[in-house]
Amino acid sequence: MSDARIVILDGFTLNPGDNPKTAIERLGKVREFDRTLPEQVVERSQGATVLVINKVKLPADGLSQLPELKLIAVTATGFDCVDAKAARHLGIAVCNVPIYGTDSVAQHTFALILHLCHRIDLHAEAVRDGEWCRSPDFSFWKTPLVELAGKTLGLVGMGRTGGRVAELAHVFGMNVIAASRLRRDSPDWQPFAWKNVDEVFAESDFVSLHCPLTDETRGLVRASKLLKMKPSAVLVNTSRGGLVIEQDLADALNRGQIAAAALDVLSTEPPAADNPLLCARNCTITPHQAWATLAARERLMQSTAENIAAFLNGTPANVVN
Repeated sequence: MSDARIVILDGFTLNPGDNPKTAIERLGKVREFDRTLPEQVVERSQGATVLVINKVKLPADGLSQLPELKLIAVTATGFDCVDAKAARHLGIAVCNVPIYGTDSVAQHTFALILHLCHRIDLHAEAVRDGEWCRSPDFSFWKTPLVELAGKTLGLVGMGRTGGRVAELAHVFGMNVIAASRLRRDSPDWQPFAWKNVDEVFAESDFVSLHCPLTDETRGLVRASKLLKMKPSAVLVNTSRGGLVIEQDLADALNRGQIAAAALDVLSTEPPAADNPLLCARNCTITPHQAWATLAARERLMQSTAENIAAFLNGTPANVVN
């Protein structure tokens, strides 16, 4: 064990009881808090040389009150919870975990798509309520059943996760089109085509968002983009809630302008009770859980420990500032 003093400010996120922090405990003296309120951050962080956070915010004024802090290990890919520029000015390194949940997020993306295609929950509930027992026919369905083969999946962003979603779509027999700021080599399978963002919205049966939240992409999905979509099309977002202007999407759903939306992220989490998407028509929302399979959280815990160990050994890894 080194003399590192490690404070984990929101440990419950990664470890609600099934993902021990053993790998981090080997690296120093650890204090862990399940959750930390904004007004508790500075007090709990006093004396720490390493802070481990997931979504706890670390603004410049708070960082300036932590003179012993040397490293902030973010247990996520996104690190917008930290004022990284202020941290750099103060000599504090910030590291993230760029790869851990690709397969889990891609899987959840298709879980949402398949949910909308089959509504297994609705039909299983109908069977449980006795509707099949009372049916005059051997088979029935309460919603249209959609086959994915031959449908077009449009991706906005085709990095690691978007690329994995594209691979799964290909296995389902879908046509794949994608818009991406950085275009890598096209996949060696077909059909695939690069498009611009407007073409993706106009031509797709399913539009799936896989781009980071930046000044350029914030509010990307707005009324003008939704107007380009087919009335039968579906919007899927497992990326960042801020990509969508939520009132515009709610209005489009309530007017029947698009068929449905399936979202794992919202602009504020947890959402306010008056978020317009919570009661919008044909809107399925899951609580930002695409990343949270045990396998992904185990990789995240191990990678965070490796980031801390690398820093302590004088070979920092995954430093973002």
